[in-house]
Amino acid sequence: MPDARALRDAFGAFLTGVTVVTTVDDAGAPIGFTANSFTSVSLDPPLLLVCLAKTSRNYATLTTAKGFGVNILAEDQKDVSNTFARPVEDRFAAVDWQPGPHGSPVFADVAAWFDCATHDVVDAGDHVILIGRVEGFDNSGKTGLGYARGGYFTPALAEKSLLASAESLRLGAVAVRDGEILLVEDGKGGWTLPFVDKAEGDGLEILEGHIAQTVGLTLTTGLLYSVYEDTKAGGQHVVYRGELAAGTPQSGRFFPVQSPPVDEIADSAVRDIVKRYGAESMLGNFGVYFGNQEKGRVHAVAAKG
Repeated sequence: MPDARALRDAFGAFLTGVTVVTTVDDAGAPIGFTANSFTSVSLDPPLLLVCLAKTSRNYATLTTAKGFGVNILAEDQKDVSNTFARPVEDRFAAVDWQPGPHGSPVFADVAAWFDCATHDVVDAGDHVILIGRVEGFDNSGKTGLGYARGGYFTPALAEKSLLASAESLRLGAVAVRDGEILLVEDGKGGWTLPFVDKAEGDGLEILEGHIAQTVGLTLTTGLLYSVYEDTKAGGQHVVYRGELAAGTPQSGRFFPVQSPPVDEIADSAVRDIVKRYGAESMLGNFGVYFGNQEKGRVHAVAAKG
């Protein structure tokens, strides 16, 4: 039998999002609690699940309720997470909420919310698994709040820390406009993304300035898209999505995002980025890649449809 505390700490190594699970009691009063044991289950039928400790004060209400809501907190809602994780007298006074389509409380300004009918309650040791059928949802497109090893993290904080590094860091852009992606010459007869070396103290303005100077177009930098280390050439690469303003580029060339010249992109990491962007743009759901030029993982990021 493993040590319970050690096992819990090991489970805590997994990076999760932060949610507030809600429902209403028999008197119609809202109840809610912070939870990170959430996952999607199925698209057809639309199912999700959360885990609930049998020792929870909400156990009886949640396991007999007609449904429950899941509010995925945005990265600026740590205070909401803390409020619903503590024995606060009136937790709901701290949030802007309303009944969802199926009756459970859903919050304003969250990354996404789901209002569910109870599909099943499955016994699971000292917890139960609440499986909900999604009856209504909304996706704001905001980035969610993260949690790991007992502490919060946000992509914005991680990104700020990353940009503070001055050692062999290159900034690049998936620069697009009207369904086309800008590629620039790689100096070897092929194509690549626009990159610039970042010096200590530089921020994203160095990338935007580089594109303005070399391409002659204004880039509005968007969300982080890829972070990878080139283990062969050395150096960390950080690539952002961005929108280019109107105008004719003075260098480089636009290609349709669905049919870029991948055979003419020698850099395998850049080739994968360009191919992935084409595939993801068809659905409008983009991820963030972390790894090296050969192996890594794409972390999903919500996008407003």
